[in-house]
Amino acid sequence: MEDADKTEVVLLACGSFNPITNMHLRLFELAKDYLHETGRKYKVIKGIISPVGDAYKKKGLISADHRVTMAKLATKNSDWVEVDDWESCQSEWLETLKVLRYHHEKLSSPDPTNSLENAIPLTKAGRKRKQEPNRHGPIKKKNQSPNIKSVPQVKLLCGSDILESFGIPNLWKLEDITEIVENHGLVCISRAGNSVQKFIYESDILWRHRNNIHLVEEWITNDISSTKIRRALRRGQSIRYLVPDAVQAYIEKYNLYSPESEDRNAGVVLAPLQKHASDSKN
Repeated sequence: MEDADKTEVVLLACGSFNPITNMHLRLFELAKDYLHETGRKYKVIKGIISPVGDAYKKKGLISADHRVTMAKLATKNSDWVEVDDWESCQSEWLETLKVLRYHHEKLSSPDPTNSLENAIPLTKAGRKRKQEPNRHGPIKKKNQSPNIKSVPQVKLLCGSDILESFGIPNLWKLEDITEIVENHGLVCISRAGNSVQKFIYESDILWRHRNNIHLVEEWITNDISSTKIRRALRRGQSIRYLVPDAVQAYIEKYNLYSPESEDRNAGVVLAPLQKHASDSKN
């Protein structure tokens, strides 16, 4: 299949990246290989790392400035994965869906001065939407004109833990999950033998849109996690070869992780749990 006939895809990874690890970078490579091999219908043109803002209030979450800088150091030599700090610069925590909408709108608009106000929901193909003032028009269908280039799909790249977190009460809004899997899609990296397929089967929403959920089996298993990196650092143990060298040097320079930093936000309810629990009462 010629490149012109392929659907262009941008992979978006949201998360704490506290700190970014070699495993985070591997997710992009695994997803890209999978999509390029799946019927050869996709062409991955970009990967985006979007660290969450400080308002997320996760325990042990250090400053977004440090996390963004480390992510940029980690991707310095990549020719297709980049870091975007828009989400991390927001004063309030943003739902992942809003970040997906923002990046879709940024790709679809020639105007570089995008804002959250322009991040309109996607509509399914064939569904008409009224034109609103100060809004960009509906997404052009690929076959509408040979001279109009279709907007790349922005798919959420995640591990199986994120997918399974859809089942945690008040962590995600049901309508957000629906729009993510229906209009954007997921590329989920899972270990061979993982129960993520069973989780999809047991969810009516995920099952209905299972064709838009790409499960990528990680055959060369890698158990690196940010939590384990922070634990090793607190205990004075080496993290070499677990994170990029530049990230290790940055952590050591600023002495970023310690028992004190791990207690940050201790006892504070996670932002989505606060917000969604409050919304459900109203």
